[in-house]
Amino acid sequence: MSVTYLVGGAVRDQLLGFPYSECDWVVVGSSPKKMLENGFKPVGKDFPVFLHPRTNEEYALARTERKTSPGYSGFSFHTAPDITLEDDLLRRDLTINAIAQTPKGEIIDPYGGQQDIQSKLLRHVSPAFSEDPVRILRVARFAARYHHLGFSIAGETMQLMQAMVHNGEVNHLVAERVWKEFEKALGEESPHVFIEVLRDCGALNKVIPELDQLFDTKTSSARISSLKQACQLTPKATIRFGCLTHRLDADPDINIKRLEALSARLAIPKVFRDLAIALGRDQILCEGIQTLSAEKLLELIERQGALKRPEKLQDFLTACEAESRSKKTCPTPYPPTAYIHKAIALCQQVQASDIIKEGFSGKIIGEKLHERRVDKLISLTPQDSQ
Repeated sequence: MSVTYLVGGAVRDQLLGFPYSECDWVVVGSSPKKMLENGFKPVGKDFPVFLHPRTNEEYALARTERKTSPGYSGFSFHTAPDITLEDDLLRRDLTINAIAQTPKGEIIDPYGGQQDIQSKLLRHVSPAFSEDPVRILRVARFAARYHHLGFSIAGETMQLMQAMVHNGEVNHLVAERVWKEFEKALGEESPHVFIEVLRDCGALNKVIPELDQLFDTKTSSARISSLKQACQLTPKATIRFGCLTHRLDADPDINIKRLEALSARLAIPKVFRDLAIALGRDQILCEGIQTLSAEKLLELIERQGALKRPEKLQDFLTACEAESRSKKTCPTPYPPTAYIHKAIALCQQVQASDIIKEGFSGKIIGEKLHERRVDKLISLTPQDSQ
């Protein structure tokens, strides 16, 4: 007879009193054939994971694994009805993730996960941890998630992570997986800890060298401070990424090239890249927005797409505010926000349709639109930021 156990994050976060949304299950004493007979849908060819026919939650057959080649994908999996729950939990990364719950709600904790929750420690389950370089990224992400609760990484686990970097295991991480964990970390409570953990174990120079180089300059504390301020203002990962990365180099042109290279290498979505570039290019202009000429102000508004995509402008302004707060120079409310919104309202008083009605056509329409909007913006005064 097969038995299904709730495992991993849902059990961990229940014990922590931490919110969770996904449930993972392990099925002991079953087989792929039985799972298919019960209506479960297989996920992939070789991986023993199935989707529940109604809930779509993941149900994995209890399994063991064996390292066959370098990297996080270099494993072979073995499933059989006689593989125990303890066998399955042993292959997990951290003790706090190796806890299961029976259908009756009883906790099964063979590797001391509950004690480590009490001690607020992130500790590896077994030496097999070192076989999967993704676990370095995961530990850094969990450190970012639970830092505000007082969690830290066990000394022996940090030593193991450092050894994995030293022996080259971390070099087998693929860029897409690095970004996946990085993006998740940006959404955690303390994403700066993700960067700091990777730096401490030596992995940052291997997986995100652009950020590692910041730690050799005065820029590092400024970028971390900006990221922390962004976290206080918004949960949006795009804005947090922008605040962390928008000054990879003091030279604006080199900065853009480095941001583009980073984004291409890690396959970072365009929306992340574009906000970071916009912030690096225009944040200082935004700070002094009241001193811009009407012409330069309109250029800034158009470059940010403010007349067509107000949500894009709001993300830019939030990131600018976080940067300003990190320098302790930001009044509340952030003055450029009111100023640029009044400028946009003035620009919107002039529409292309009105110019067309006057008989203009072709490129003259754009020229007249620009000219009249500049005329409108001339009326703005510094008091309009209040």
